[in-house]
Amino acid sequence: MDASAFPLWILIIDYVLGTVMWTLFGRFAMSIFLPEDSSFFFMRFFVRVTNPLLRFFGPVTPGFLLPWLHPLYVAWFFFMIRFYLMPWLLGYGAMGMLSLPLESEISYMVYDLIGQLVGR
Repeated sequence: MDASAFPLWILIIDYVLGTVMWTLFGRFAMSIFLPEDSSFFFMRFFVRVTNPLLRFFGPVTPGFLLPWLHPLYVAWFFFMIRFYLMPWLLGYGAMGMLSLPLESEISYMVYDLIGQLVGR
């Protein structure tokens, strides 16, 4: 599904939610290799940007969950909103894989880049 099929306001909401979701996932991925208090600038950025969200979702985060999994857990909420709640609220049915506009646009860009590299 092409992103031009959606109104601009839907794309803006999805891109914001997608950016938050992928930033949370980035923090989780970085935490596999680095401690939370690392001086590496990417890790400092991820921690600074995502800490308010983790505090906000703290009441619904299970206590048994390891602390380094909290960003992944919160990212799951944003995925569920984007993949299930938004289409339902907008009156769409199940839209299938790559129906998320942000990821669809990225996949089209990657496809075009690979096509240029292979000389297609």
